[in-house]
Amino acid sequence: MKVAGKVLVVTKDLFFTARIGETARLTGTTVEFARSTEELEARLAGGSPDLLIVDLTIQGWDYEAVFAALERREVRAPILAFTTHVLAKSTRPYHGRADRVVTKETFTRELPRILTAGVSPRERALEEVSDDIG
Repeated sequence: MKVAGKVLVVTKDLFFTARIGETARLTGTTVEFARSTEELEARLAGGSPDLLIVDLTIQGWDYEAVFAALERREVRAPILAFTTHVLAKSTRPYHGRADRVVTKETFTRELPRILTAGVSPRERALEEVSDDIG
């Protein structure tokens, strides 16, 4: 799958916002960011992205509301979520709601490929995060 349209990233992390934005610029990918559930709803109302990326490392974020907003869409883009080894156990309830879940390290390493090739629906669902996180 070639990500030709836009990628919507749900994160509040300024470091990752900058890194994703720069990688998107280098790969010619259009990326938008949602830093709150309200911003996510507004971005989704503006049209369906071709890929959704969800940062599962943000403390205090209402992930139930995030995934509910994503799942209400009639046409749903593939979802890639990333977490850390430390947070893997606490984020596990959301792993099944994404098409692929990886650690932050894997996400960073594969970011150019993710932005240009995307994630196929249910691509290796949870297999990699299980191998990656253990």
